[in-house]
Amino acid sequence: MKRRVWLAALTAMTAGSLLSSPAALAADGEKVLRVVPHANLTSFDPIVTTAYIVRNYGYMVYDTLFSQDSKGDIKPQMVDTYSVSSDGKTWTFKLRAGLKFHDGNPVEADDVIASLKRWSEKDAMGGQLASFIDRYEGSGNTFKMILKEPCGFVLDALGKPSSNVPFIMPAAVAATSANEAITSKIGSGPLIFKEDEFKSGDTAVFVKNKDYVSRAEAPDGMAGGRKINFDRVEWKIIRDTQTQFNALKAGEVDVIEALAHSQFDEANKTDGVRTQTYAEGGLSYFLRFNHLLPPFDKVEVRRAAMLALGQRAMLRAQAIPDNLGQVCPSFFPCGTSYASNKTGYFKGEPNVKAAREALKASGYDGTPVVLMQPTNVGVLAKIPLVAKQQLEQAGFKVDLQAMDWGTLIARRAKKDPVKDGGWNIFMSAWHAADIQNPLSVAMYNPNWFGWYKSDKMAETLGKFARSSDANEKKQLAQMVQDIAIEDASWAPVGQFVMPAALRNDLTPLVATPGIMVPWGISRK
Repeated sequence: MKRRVWLAALTAMTAGSLLSSPAALAADGEKVLRVVPHANLTSFDPIVTTAYIVRNYGYMVYDTLFSQDSKGDIKPQMVDTYSVSSDGKTWTFKLRAGLKFHDGNPVEADDVIASLKRWSEKDAMGGQLASFIDRYEGSGNTFKMILKEPCGFVLDALGKPSSNVPFIMPAAVAATSANEAITSKIGSGPLIFKEDEFKSGDTAVFVKNKDYVSRAEAPDGMAGGRKINFDRVEWKIIRDTQTQFNALKAGEVDVIEALAHSQFDEANKTDGVRTQTYAEGGLSYFLRFNHLLPPFDKVEVRRAAMLALGQRAMLRAQAIPDNLGQVCPSFFPCGTSYASNKTGYFKGEPNVKAAREALKASGYDGTPVVLMQPTNVGVLAKIPLVAKQQLEQAGFKVDLQAMDWGTLIARRAKKDPVKDGGWNIFMSAWHAADIQNPLSVAMYNPNWFGWYKSDKMAETLGKFARSSDANEKKQLAQMVQDIAIEDASWAPVGQFVMPAALRNDLTPLVATPGIMVPWGISRK
């Protein structure tokens, strides 16, 4: 009898194990939003990495000085008022009243200044902005940015919506080297991270910050109010896409941030569930070369690889429906202001003959190239398999190494030789917001993974930063694309829209440039 009771209890626990532990312990009456994020959370520093899961964590825990609205305009967020001197060289900012960090300390000028300095060491646009800055001044809730010369993208940089985001941290935390990951979880954002409930690979819990002072405006893109309508937001890490979808259908989770494209049609036919493409700008797949290590330290080898790559096969491998994906060889996302079909030898379709000839002429010696494959991020898992096949058809020897996303983002930061844990290629995806402006493209930052460095690119980006003429900026953006293609800095390998899936008892997600945010959503 005892055995039957024990087996029954075990069966019940197994049936409910998906949401066991912290989620099951939510207090009676607590409003809980359960989200399946697109990846596991393994890092807590949104400055040292551009990984979107860490950026999303950043928006939960931290706040920003400015934010971008749905029209692309930059609006104050933590900032109350600001002004610019008549010569355009002194910017004065005053913070909103009542801003506090999670430990109760007020947000002040020294926190802002330290945070911006650290961010500018890692971010492409931040680095460009830093080149204009003579010095910072500030005390209390007011700080000044004194420039060497007028700069036309100050607000664009401070309000950039995606990686790397200039999140504001306590000054003592921001004093950490930009090459060293922070361990502190203290921010001033709308949610507080529950470190005592964190289980990597299983659950991350955030609780409402009751001291958070939201803006009064309605949410609009990333701008406006950030009112949280839940007591807890729980990230449930579920790696298998079918298990994710089964949990959503059963009401065990409320939202799947990145629904597998293969489940899109089924989701739209399932009772109690609907899909939403909250990031209308979509994403662009990319392939990144390591410019430091052979064989991709030679531009001729990189160009041969570029000729081998085809976007259509990448999209098909990921089962992306035709209405959600497109071939786009432009280095700026199709549909954005600087998109261009002038892409030279790179057409987004494989040219095996030309690739083989170029590779042979390059002097490639047959050394295997390490291509990292993230197996636990469904939307990225298949494209490395296609890249391997296409590169091998061109004559490359490819060592495909499977790993989880957390391991990949840690490994891609290594500059070591391949034999010591280094790498040659990784693939991922950017939201359109990250690569629609030449100054925000991380791949042109010599400090970003892959370590591409070009004096010609730096000079052209500098001209773009100083220009205020729309036509001239368009021409300079084309020059940026031309240089990137000539140098084979990186390769765009397909553009797509990533839908979310959510229960019908939730109001719509806020439409953003690609960040699934927990504010503005509530249970009906």
